[in-house]
Amino acid sequence: MSNTWGRKVKITIFGESHGVGIGAVIDGLPVGEAIDLQQVQLQLARRAPGNSALATPRKEADALEVLSGLFEGHTTGAPICGVIRNTNTRSKDYTPQLPRPGHADLAAYLKYNGFSDYRGGGHFSGRITAGLVAGGAMAMQILARRGIAIGAHIAQIENIKDDTFNQITSSLLQGLTESDFPLLNPQVQSAMTRAVLQAKQQQDSVGGIIECAVCGVPAGLGAPFFESLESRMASKMFSVPAVKGVEFGAGFGMASMRGSTANDDIILQNGKFATATNNNGGINGGITNGMPIVVRAAVKPTPSISQPQTTVDLTTRTETALTVTGRHDPCIIPRAVCVIEAAVALCILDAMETDL
Repeated sequence: MSNTWGRKVKITIFGESHGVGIGAVIDGLPVGEAIDLQQVQLQLARRAPGNSALATPRKEADALEVLSGLFEGHTTGAPICGVIRNTNTRSKDYTPQLPRPGHADLAAYLKYNGFSDYRGGGHFSGRITAGLVAGGAMAMQILARRGIAIGAHIAQIENIKDDTFNQITSSLLQGLTESDFPLLNPQVQSAMTRAVLQAKQQQDSVGGIIECAVCGVPAGLGAPFFESLESRMASKMFSVPAVKGVEFGAGFGMASMRGSTANDDIILQNGKFATATNNNGGINGGITNGMPIVVRAAVKPTPSISQPQTTVDLTTRTETALTVTGRHDPCIIPRAVCVIEAAVALCILDAMETDL
């Protein structure tokens, strides 16, 4: 399996949902950078399970134990290895011969000849993103000292939509990273919450969209074609479990526009190049143009639902009914916001270290 991403700033994720622990190795961070582990832990707490009626009841502290790479609060140049112990597993809820519809169970069984760890989804579980969040939280601290801010919000849950980014500022994005339910329009939270709880009551689940923005990014990150920043960011975001779509700027909405509307007029602001609109999401030709980057990720509904579904028994090779048991999220969107932020942060820092 390919579990390492990045060219200069590399992150390797490891572990299984019900194994001894999970974590990440982050290599290539600039030397001498101050890392506040309390701030890292705050981001891990946003992703951690068991803290809301909207999330799985599986309670995990997700306490990060750093084994290497930091000395007296600064990066040393050695790889940073962080481990999070699994303390609340319940493996009896999983039946290896009955792959769950919508999960990687069947694909993993076919690829690895039945040897993959099926408990809680094993290495395919969204729990593995905790290591990604830890690495991204470190990257965000380094980027902040370079004047780059990253933040995301819940753009949509089921058919209920938040406002979209308009005026993007560092203070706005910083506020989003400090929220457990980040929204631009807080008035939609109650409707979103009702939709999730209703799906939970009906033994179902809902998906949604996460919108992330980056401001302060210099022009010149990325390269044409295969090294475009969009390609690199998309590859990272698609590695987040349950992400099924990624778009930049106006994205798929540009398909219904004319060029006269879609094009971003080039203007001068205080003697510097800018664009009057940002339909291209801060990237042209795969290269940043100095405007804020705006990217959205579509996240599918949580596959583990308690309604009866059809699967195939891998032992008897017969179709059978399956009702998934165990502890699962009726909606992973609120917990996934910080994961998208982390993925974007690592992409931007890697580009800063390699492209400039």
